[in-house]
Amino acid sequence: MENALEQSAKRPRLEQAPQNRSLERGIEILRAFRPGASLLGNGELAERTGLSRATVSRLTQTLVGTGFLEYDRARRAYRLAAPVLSLAHAMRSGSPVLQAVGPMMRAVAEKRKINVGLAVADREEMVYLESVRYNRKTTLRNVVAGQRVPIELTSLGRAYLAAAPQAQRQALLSQFKSRGRAGWRALEQDIAEAINSVHRVGYCVASWQPEVVALAAPVVVDGHPIYALNFSVSTQAAPAAVSRELSSPLMDLAARVHQAIEAL
Repeated sequence: MENALEQSAKRPRLEQAPQNRSLERGIEILRAFRPGASLLGNGELAERTGLSRATVSRLTQTLVGTGFLEYDRARRAYRLAAPVLSLAHAMRSGSPVLQAVGPMMRAVAEKRKINVGLAVADREEMVYLESVRYNRKTTLRNVVAGQRVPIELTSLGRAYLAAAPQAQRQALLSQFKSRGRAGWRALEQDIAEAINSVHRVGYCVASWQPEVVALAAPVVVDGHPIYALNFSVSTQAAPAAVSRELSSPLMDLAARVHQAIEAL
């Protein structure tokens, strides 16, 4: 049975629901703010969104007026305001999926002293919905819900690619290739191997940071976005050794997460 994502991908654009351009552009302004880019002027926002400075100026004034942006007069720039955080809190606290699977993730993370994450795709990145960290490496313990990681480099992203409709997968791969990244051919091969691994055994392995190995499996439930569930550890062990130890617990948790979401 086709899921909603597959049906949407096949639907001609003219048959899709029309979008409100002003709202869409306002959301692009909010999307421009990221960690490390928390204070942006109109010029920077125009560059990041591709919108004209005049359009950006109108939108930022509206977003300030509605309370979603704050204006720093001394720096002549904007930052996200408190209501944005309240929306994130409302999403997390009101999510039946997180309420159902969060306790399972925490139990496994605590028992095995590993990191357990659940993420969904947003454009060219994966966004953590939940991140339970039991890792001695401080930088990895700081990965929190809402944090983004690149699709093409991570086990989360590659698990998503394996489950995504072919049209979406090919579109993303074309975008990654167009960046002209050094070593793209080797990276493309790694992605293909990860996708094949998911199709064969249900999960893939990646090690995109030094001494960190992660395994991920997609969780596909009709009527929901494609989720990716991962385990990660800080270790000097080879990825194959980590896979032998954690693949069975990962697949067991993925099955329970699938069952819990399906029952909602």
